[in-house]
Amino acid sequence: MQNKNIVDVNYHQTGKSTNTNTLGMREMQARVYQHRNSQYTLVKAPPASGKSRALMFVALDKLANQGIRKIIVAVPERSIGKSFQNTELSKFGFYDDWFVDTKYDLTLNGGESSKVNKFIDFMNDDEAAILICTHATLRFAYEKVDDDRKFNNVMIAIDEFHHVSSEDSSVLGNALKSIMHNSSAHILAMTGSYFRGDSAPILSPEDEQLFDKVNYTYYEQLDGYKYLKSFGIDYKFYQGSYLSALNGAFDISKKTIIHIPSVNSSESTKDKYTEVDAISDNIGEMVARDEKTGIYTYKSHADGRLLKVADLVNEDGRDKVQEYLRDMTSADQLDILIALGMAKEGFDWPWAEQALTIGYRRSLTEIVQIIGRVTRDSSNKSHAQFTNMIEQPDAKDDDVEYAVNQVLKAITASLLMEQVLAPEIRLRARKHNVDGLSTNSGDILVRGLSEPSTKEVRSIIENDMPDLKAAILQDDSVKNGIAANVDAETMNKVLIPKVIMTRYPGLSDNEIEEVRQYAVADTVLRHSVVDTATDEKGNTNEFLRMADKFVNVDELDINLIDSINPFQRAYDVLSQNIDSDVLRTIQRSIDAKKFDFDEQTLVYLYNQSKIFMEQNGRLPDKESHDELEVKMAYALSTLADMRARRHQNEQ
Repeated sequence: MQNKNIVDVNYHQTGKSTNTNTLGMREMQARVYQHRNSQYTLVKAPPASGKSRALMFVALDKLANQGIRKIIVAVPERSIGKSFQNTELSKFGFYDDWFVDTKYDLTLNGGESSKVNKFIDFMNDDEAAILICTHATLRFAYEKVDDDRKFNNVMIAIDEFHHVSSEDSSVLGNALKSIMHNSSAHILAMTGSYFRGDSAPILSPEDEQLFDKVNYTYYEQLDGYKYLKSFGIDYKFYQGSYLSALNGAFDISKKTIIHIPSVNSSESTKDKYTEVDAISDNIGEMVARDEKTGIYTYKSHADGRLLKVADLVNEDGRDKVQEYLRDMTSADQLDILIALGMAKEGFDWPWAEQALTIGYRRSLTEIVQIIGRVTRDSSNKSHAQFTNMIEQPDAKDDDVEYAVNQVLKAITASLLMEQVLAPEIRLRARKHNVDGLSTNSGDILVRGLSEPSTKEVRSIIENDMPDLKAAILQDDSVKNGIAANVDAETMNKVLIPKVIMTRYPGLSDNEIEEVRQYAVADTVLRHSVVDTATDEKGNTNEFLRMADKFVNVDELDINLIDSINPFQRAYDVLSQNIDSDVLRTIQRSIDAKKFDFDEQTLVYLYNQSKIFMEQNGRLPDKESHDELEVKMAYALSTLADMRARRHQNEQ
């Protein structure tokens, strides 16, 4: 494992995010409650920030004071339904309690058809006020409701909203859209991550504008904890089978969640049971298995301690293990949990200190959810760790491009998470008569930065920047540009604007440029480091270290920022962990795709290249201002790529 994390973020342990006001509300919940009168509310807040209780406060107010007659809470899976069980709110200062009749808690046992029938019964029951169900039940039940107007004066709360999509194939997305446009229903949507693995938007731009947005950042949450002080993201690279690299991949003394790779992934051995056995052997010697709970006891190889281990991969006895995990009340009840597709979203084990994930996760949402398992505040930990085991590419491997792409996606996802987990910054255009770093705490003033000219641009800058960055980092052209270490101008003026144009097709050229400036500046400045220096007169000046540049904060300029590739760090990390042969292979392959040369053109450019080299004593440069020289350079890359592939096929 590397000695230094790729991402390290430190927090102040203020306790602010876990303290409560006179109504018993934590900071995030009070922020949501301020919007209790909104018809449509979208809450973006991290795991463990208290979204379920925030919903309770708002829902009870709507029932008591806003003419709402029913509350429907939809969760993605049954296990998350427990977050909305009966809760005494009045003893902490609120005026009412949350009570759910078990008859209408449809996340309890029962078949789907019977649950749909109970949903219909609930809609017709004048005495019933609150129902809990899964997203699937809501979808099926909606198809049985013949008139959207039956949702008049009903509040629908959708937990883990990122499961919904605006695409035509999303039944729940279409149901939500129809209810919004054909009834007086209120909608409260909640999510810990607004990223979707398939990159489809959750709401159409027109519908999203109808929502009041409540954002509570990861930094606000973690900085306001009492115990957690720091968080790190690291990688362990391996070749061959990951099972041979397990030794030292995680700290056996820390409470750990291990997610093995999907059986459909290249990292999987295709035998999940053997993988669990190998991980268990790495932990220690099995001493006993509790037949009542399904929990194993192992004697640690490292220090001889007895460790409690839960296996959620094997189907045999899984129900008993899940019941045990749901009922845990203390830190000493579990040490290590091994899972495949479970123990991510909605899973609550506050004592977990580190997550070891094997294989790159294609969905940013999944990464956020896994990280959320270990970033709960708990007295047993001051540091939380996410470690990703990634297969290291081999230059001799036919799939080197795929492997490098996997590594690159993992690293860029980490850089995105670093920005999500870091303090918020507010960019402002520097006026000529303003001195100093900021007018308000957290403001950074930049000369030449455009003022947002429209409401839509301002909304994107204030509410959509993390999602825009996710779209940028998931774009194939951008990822290829990072791998090829393209120049800053190409990245900032060509590749990033294309993503903005695709994501927001209604923007004008001027609006795209405004959004681009903020996206680039925000990314560059978040990766910068603040240094101070004292001059001969004793005056202290602040400098920003951005890539290889040191800049006085009073001289920050958008043109200077545009001269920096915002994703240079990703390439630097790639270079540190992948040898030069692999980098050359992937860069050559990317270059080969720049132009679609036919055979005749390749022959012509090859002959021209020989003449060029005789005359200039060097190879053609793809960064040249001469168009013919650029084409010659790329033609040589194409020929080199063709020769390498032919050589591989002959072996």
